[in-house]
Amino acid sequence: MQFARINDVTIHYQVIGAPADRPVIVFINSLGTDFRIWRDVVVRLAGDFAILLYDKRGHGLSNVGQLPASIEDHATDLAGLLDLLSVKNAVICGLSVGGLIAQSLYQRRPDLVHALILSDTAHKIGTSESWNTRIAAVEQNGIGSIVDAVMERWFTPAFRRPENNAYAGYCNMLTRQPVEGYIAACEAIRDADFTEAAKRIAVPTICIVGDQDGSTPPDLVLATARLIPGARYEVIPDCAHIPCVEQPEALTAIIRAFLTSISPGDSSP
Repeated sequence: MQFARINDVTIHYQVIGAPADRPVIVFINSLGTDFRIWRDVVVRLAGDFAILLYDKRGHGLSNVGQLPASIEDHATDLAGLLDLLSVKNAVICGLSVGGLIAQSLYQRRPDLVHALILSDTAHKIGTSESWNTRIAAVEQNGIGSIVDAVMERWFTPAFRRPENNAYAGYCNMLTRQPVEGYIAACEAIRDADFTEAAKRIAVPTICIVGDQDGSTPPDLVLATARLIPGARYEVIPDCAHIPCVEQPEALTAIIRAFLTSISPGDSSP
């Protein structure tokens, strides 16, 4: 395991190398998960691309850090990690809150971003009321009290079968995240709005969404794609909010096609 001290926060990360002429893809995980959610995509891309995975603050094996922590703080963490690893001009792939972090990183440090892959995310996610309701529920009764409601947004009914061991595992992943870190990330999402910033994105961008996503529905992701000049839009069938888990082959194919269509970066880990 690899750890770094960034902005007084211990960050857990993993680098998977590739030939020096291959682009670096940075994967940013969603709320209530750690970077293991990307495994089935990473195994299909390893060797053809250099890969950087990390647990954002308050998730996985990374520290919670000083609170509150905004989306901009998360982006500053990622910028610090990329600087430490001498990575520039990378492809940033963010899922859900990870997509907000990706947009913030581009806004703050465009030199680090060659292209954006925005998966099941938007320029603004949810409302203050919806996030405050979730925060209150977690504060009062813990993350376990919201598991069923969250899983209905994360996965399709076909995935949420009791006999699906993977489904039970992802329930465990959610409930075992640090409560402080989870609440802080909810607050960060609640307060983030990249509606105007999205209009100024000037790198190749693709917006991807599962056709049954209950957290960032297709219409919302399409609206985000329409804000970003020249952005592409793809819908993954039979999939909800976390395609890297539920439909990794389809997501990998979209990522490969997108990266093949844009000029390669000169980044290296």
